Amino acid sequence: MMRRWVQYVAGFWIGAMALTGVAAPRPASTNDTATAQVTVVSDAAATTAFIPEASIVARLVDRGLVGFSGKSTTADAWRAYVSAKDVVGFKVTSGPGPLTGTRLAVVDALVKSLLAAGQKPEQIVIWDRQLSDLEAAGYGDLSRRLGVRLAGAVNSGWEKDKVYESSMYGKLMFGDLEFGKTEKDPSAGRRSHVSKLLTQDLTKIVTVAPVLNHNLAGVNGHLVGLALASVDNAWRFQSETNVIAESVPEICALDDIWQKVAFGVSDALVCQFRGEATTLLHYAIALNELRFSTDPVALDVLALADVENARANSKLEGERPYQTDLFRNAALIELGVADRKAIQIKAP
Repeated sequence: MMRRWVQYVAGFWIGAMALTGVAAPRPASTNDTATAQVTVVSDAAATTAFIPEASIVARLVDRGLVGFSGKSTTADAWRAYVSAKDVVGFKVTSGPGPLTGTRLAVVDALVKSLLAAGQKPEQIVIWDRQLSDLEAAGYGDLSRRLGVRLAGAVNSGWEKDKVYESSMYGKLMFGDLEFGKTEKDPSAGRRSHVSKLLTQDLTKIVTVAPVLNHNLAGVNGHLVGLALASVDNAWRFQSETNVIAESVPEICALDDIWQKVAFGVSDALVCQFRGEATTLLHYAIALNELRFSTDPVALDVLALADVENARANSKLEGERPYQTDLFRNAALIELGVADRKAIQIKAP
């Protein structure tokens, strides 16, 4: 795996330098050299009692796209990242529902903006892991109203020869490609197959993730949402902090996933800092922001800071700070910037 390869090379180099009596330099990582730019747009009136104001959100989307891209129009902004021939998939987080998952108003404004830029409706897809979650969160009605497609990674089927392998064995479930095959193939359960939605259909991905806590990963953001929605046999990665911290970056880094990511948008209208997929608005605060960046790692790092700050201002006895290497691991394999000090905030 890429993370283990990076660690092996770094360890080998340090050991070799020590044997020669020369002080070994600290291995370079994305944290040491790179910076990330995040464009933030905000309006205190963007939500009322945690409900988005659609017209204000639409204006924020337009401002964000123009400011983020450096172009003069939203149409030019889109063309800087996707072509008219691309099939563009908006990856949303639908499982938590419309209040604390990715908000419909944000996706509605993004899709309308892309349609206005000339993208054909059939070349726009709103997607997540399960169609049933998308429908329950209201994305079915949204897709039909806008005339664009709706897709679930599970429902699209799995690619036999495009896999992520790890030593961790998973209990295969109905819907996984290798379900029922463990008796014939002892290695079944150690492979996670990539959805055909990504391998055969989508050519560009725009991740649209909420600011929502995740007990193992810190935030249920761009990386976790993309990785766990894109492959089958994914429950095995959600048992321990160190497992999700290693597997999520490695899954994201697969060619059929990461190379298709155009940019990410953080739906920071609201931050729910406890509860994970359960809507608990007494553990939520309004931020009234949208954030745009080509670096989803940086977007997640900022979201984690929001969650941590909110928890610090609403302390629970015995609650521990998050301890995760997920974003550092993502930086090690050059998916983005994990050092908050290296993230440059731009307000257009």
